[in-house]
Amino acid sequence: MILYGTNPIAWANDDDQSIGAHIPTEQILHEAGRVIGFDGIENGHRWPDDPQALKDLLGSYGLRFVSGWYSTELLTRSVEEEIATVGPHLAKLKANDCKVCIVCECSNTVHGRPDTAVNDRPRLTGAEMAEFGAKVEAFAAYLAGEGVTLAYHHHMGTVVESPEDIDAFMAATGPATHLLFDAGHCTFGGGDPEEVLRRHVGRVAHFHAKNIRRSVTERVRAERLSFLQAVLAGAFTVPGDPEGAIDFEPLLRVLAEASYDGWLVIEAEQDPELRNPLHYQSMGLKALRQAARAAGLDRRDQA
Repeated sequence: MILYGTNPIAWANDDDQSIGAHIPTEQILHEAGRVIGFDGIENGHRWPDDPQALKDLLGSYGLRFVSGWYSTELLTRSVEEEIATVGPHLAKLKANDCKVCIVCECSNTVHGRPDTAVNDRPRLTGAEMAEFGAKVEAFAAYLAGEGVTLAYHHHMGTVVESPEDIDAFMAATGPATHLLFDAGHCTFGGGDPEEVLRRHVGRVAHFHAKNIRRSVTERVRAERLSFLQAVLAGAFTVPGDPEGAIDFEPLLRVLAEASYDGWLVIEAEQDPELRNPLHYQSMGLKALRQAARAAGLDRRDQA
């Protein structure tokens, strides 16, 4: 059954924790679970590290723990070191019945550097990508043995950003490695999201319904802004926003054709002082549900 999730970065940013610092944690959870009606929420720096405390906290607002970002450093450490490092995060996922581990290589990312242009992201040669992919696949195989699917998050400012990067990464990995498909990052990274999704839908294990404001992303490229400057400028938004560039119904139809059965997560960070999270997340969930039903992905109303 399709489930709808959100991410606390709409209220309180993780990469720059000053963004949304004034918003109480209780407000985030109340609005997400009790007011808007999401099924679950992803990880954020406000949540407790203890797995049971996390489950209890989210459950008290009617929310499940969807999953959470895990930063790999496989370009600089061994698979064995990565396995040792992921232990506490994996325990949190397993205790909360999470199906996927959201992974992104962050040993050399620039997306958290406020003074580095997102254009100046790191890139891998073909040989480097092959070596990296082999390590990710070995790590993914370990997670699979623990009952959790690795869902790799292609992301602006990282070594897997463009559609060519996504294709190369998927070719360099094997059946244990799956994809977190993010519509916004794919489009911002220069891809046609429907085309890229169709190529890799058979290995998509998680979906981020992030939208973009194309006029802003074009300015980010032209003016060499950083990723965090892009966020504050309004590069990202939610499904259903008239300023958004992405039509989600065709994407959800691709998922439906592939019998996707998982989370649809509205992960769209904005400046909460300029764009009220309650308003935008409510608009996003309404539009995403309508698109999922029109695409035949969410059939709950037809049961």
